[in-house]
Amino acid sequence: MKDLDFKDHFSKGSEGYATYRPSYTLDLVNELADLCPTQNRVLDCGCGTGQLSVLLAERFKEVIATDASSAQIAKAQKKDNVIYQTALAEQSGLADESVDLITVAQAAHWLDLDKFYQEVERIARPNGILALITYGVLHVEGAIDALIQQFYYQTIGPYWPAERQHVEDGYQSLPFPFTEIKVPAVNMEESWNLDELLGYFNTWSAVKEAEKVLSFNPVDQLRIVLLPEWGNPDSKKRITWPLSIRAGKVKVQ
Repeated sequence: MKDLDFKDHFSKGSEGYATYRPSYTLDLVNELADLCPTQNRVLDCGCGTGQLSVLLAERFKEVIATDASSAQIAKAQKKDNVIYQTALAEQSGLADESVDLITVAQAAHWLDLDKFYQEVERIARPNGILALITYGVLHVEGAIDALIQQFYYQTIGPYWPAERQHVEDGYQSLPFPFTEIKVPAVNMEESWNLDELLGYFNTWSAVKEAEKVLSFNPVDQLRIVLLPEWGNPDSKKRITWPLSIRAGKVKVQ
């Protein structure tokens, strides 16, 4: 199946995306599931390779996980009650009032939000929940974090697409026409060695763009800079990402 018409920054790196993207937490899933009147069906839009989808399957009877990229869907993690489909978030193909929860993780800034919110209104059950989820700039334990921040903001800063600003502000600048619900702060955390961290950087759209413009991969140079500070490249360091969640009730009754 061919990819749909959308801004595609990730299909070419779908294998790396599946391997190196950080994992969401069951704490996040539990917070969202507890907001829903029932836990029958959730739609996970822009699911990528299913990092959140498989966790949602722990609390919901059925997970419909969609992505506009068939390459991402092909690499998605399998689970019995997760159904993967290649579809636009704005055109889910689901029945009216058939979904308890709609999630969009790290992808809302790519959507046509007017059309997407119309689709949310159509498919959400009364008092259903919409959650836009994003994680901000990572932090690495110790002094090495300063080098990571310099790489993010200065080295590849000019190569981020304009939509990245919405990730950095935790989606607060996106329109959100629903009754908002405050969700407790949750962080993501991984323990990675140097090459795992660099593998994650290589999934960034800004790195891919920089490589096209510069004709070399800036992550390769970053490895040289980080290695003396990291020490044994196989040693693990704690990596954290702050999660931002904008959640709201749809069709409040």
